[in-house]
Amino acid sequence: MNYSIIGFVLGWIVKVEGIFLLLPLFVSFIYKETTGIYFLICAAASIIIGTLMSYKKPENKSFYAREGFITVALGWIVMSLIGAFPFYLSGEIPSYLDAFFEIVSGFTTTGASILSDVEALSHCMLFWRSFSHWLGGMGVLVFVLTILPLSGGESLYFMKAESPGPSVSKLMPKMRQTAGILYIIYTGLMLIEALLLIIGKMPVFDAVCMAMGTAGTGGFGVLNSSAGSYTVFQQAVLTIFMMLFGVNFSFYFLLLMKKGKEAFSMEEVRWYFAIWGSVVLLITVNVTMTMGGNPLLNFHHAAFQAASVMTTTGFSTVNFNLWPELSKVLMVMLMFVGACAGSTGGGIKVSRFGIYAKTIKKEFSSLLHPRSIKILKMDGKKIEHTVIRSANVFLCTYVIVFFLSFILITLDNFDFETNFTAITATLNNIGPGLSQVGPIENFGKFSPFSKLVLCFDMLAGRLELFPMLLLFLPSTWKRK
Repeated sequence: MNYSIIGFVLGWIVKVEGIFLLLPLFVSFIYKETTGIYFLICAAASIIIGTLMSYKKPENKSFYAREGFITVALGWIVMSLIGAFPFYLSGEIPSYLDAFFEIVSGFTTTGASILSDVEALSHCMLFWRSFSHWLGGMGVLVFVLTILPLSGGESLYFMKAESPGPSVSKLMPKMRQTAGILYIIYTGLMLIEALLLIIGKMPVFDAVCMAMGTAGTGGFGVLNSSAGSYTVFQQAVLTIFMMLFGVNFSFYFLLLMKKGKEAFSMEEVRWYFAIWGSVVLLITVNVTMTMGGNPLLNFHHAAFQAASVMTTTGFSTVNFNLWPELSKVLMVMLMFVGACAGSTGGGIKVSRFGIYAKTIKKEFSSLLHPRSIKILKMDGKKIEHTVIRSANVFLCTYVIVFFLSFILITLDNFDFETNFTAITATLNNIGPGLSQVGPIENFGKFSPFSKLVLCFDMLAGRLELFPMLLLFLPSTWKRK
């Protein structure tokens, strides 16, 4: 283990976060809020500490997969520990553990909150919550790659550890260029969304925060009603952009490169919209037949909530905890499916389910035709055995982490639905669950121990499990 290079990169992360902590300070100037001083204190401390840590690049520059995974895991933990301080020091979230939970939820784009009254927070604190979504959505390490002087090989280990999905590939010859293009697409879509929301007469502050929350598929709102108080047009814009940010960003890159045929031939993207559309129609029919109401309005809310849950954003327009059982089951299923690989969304990912479906089909074919040789393909290309193995190992690990976490939080004696969907919502980075963690509830009722378990799940879910789990292996920390 090359500890010196890990410390060097962590120094850059701390320094970059310190610079970002200055942004809420400007918001406090606009709204004349004294709580902005805490962002200045935290920013100054972070920049000084980060500069000292990254002042000189280590002589030993060897950087491999192990260092990549550990740096990413520690980077997110350190980033969250620092990011919680403004909430805690200002007294707006009196408990440091609750502040830590809130910012972990923000950075991991989960959107689960311990707050019962969001509107009681100052504007600068609300901005910091939403900005944490924007920063965590694409990944802080991806951002650091655009400025950090590392070689392409070293950078790829970061991308593999931090990017969601079964595999990571370069869009451009250099990883630095790839990271830059990703952020251009990411920021461009967010700005277009914010502009459309402003045109739709949403207050500018709300529009910026909601756009950042949508971009990162996070779900922190600035109103207690989440997105329920906004107009149908504003909610429709949010629905469209939630779905757009759940698409594999390689799709947009291919469109930019004028390779539309190749972009629209991506199987995962087609499956993604097909699953969402099917669920929306089923929920619309189920809600209309069971609860009545205007079918068009039911379709509108079904489309919004299905998009919110599938992309793991977590905004809500209605309390879907009151929907019929079929609709709630469909929502829980979407929580597991998640968005596309290479997007800002969480969940197991559509591409993995595609691999599982193809693998099962291949096994059935082998039973009927033992001598046949069938090669699994996606988008016309062979799926490598390492990708299939990785997807299978991920699923096994996911199930183990899920049920261990579920058992641990049952010590709080909440009902099955609350516990099950709380783990589902945090491990898949969704936000709201059902019952006592539903859209109009919060996670503040859990014990300190359970909150730590849920924090771990949020981090593990965002980082695709393995970086966080490697922290607990003794062999990880052995020097070479």
